[in-house]
Amino acid sequence: MKRLFDMVFSLIGLIFLFPCFGIISFLIKKEDRGPVFYRGLRVGRCGIPFRIFKFRTMVINADKIGGLSTADDDPRITKIGKRLRKYKLDELPQLINVLKGDISFVGPRPEVQHYVNMFTEEEKAILSIRPGITDWACLWNSDEGAVLSGSPDPEKTYMEKIRPTKLKLQLKYVKEQSLWTDLKIIYLTIMTILTRKQVWNYEEEI
Repeated sequence: MKRLFDMVFSLIGLIFLFPCFGIISFLIKKEDRGPVFYRGLRVGRCGIPFRIFKFRTMVINADKIGGLSTADDDPRITKIGKRLRKYKLDELPQLINVLKGDISFVGPRPEVQHYVNMFTEEEKAILSIRPGITDWACLWNSDEGAVLSGSPDPEKTYMEKIRPTKLKLQLKYVKEQSLWTDLKIIYLTIMTILTRKQVWNYEEEI
């Protein structure tokens, strides 16, 4: 049922958003003529790696001139990239990954191998399910770049202030996953994006 839901709505989304994809692609190309998509390597279900689709929001070869964590004030972010990240528009191409079956609409955000290598035995349960675009952790911290902004060491701030709770909430989703949970998370994610406010209090759910 979940896979069918993913396939149908990702296809509808890609068709509906096709004009939007065209406009964003033009604006990215216009700024620096670099590639439209960012195709970073992520770890998927059962530890199988895949290439994620995102609109490129940073300068060319950004991964070679900076760390893994990205604050809103990171100088590697392009002008159009700032606008795309602000409204989460850079995430839209992940509909392609949903249609392909790499990820679902709802599931733990796929990590890079560096962070997966740090998983404890308990945390490896996160790899037992298909990752997703949104989950409880995304609702708790919908604007990671803002949290990291101003930090002298974004990587250290991520490890100390974000990652522990993020993993806790990802494990919560693994244990509680259901169609009803997915629909609730999708609704709350849409509300978070539209209102740009945190609409879910994780402390009441833990």
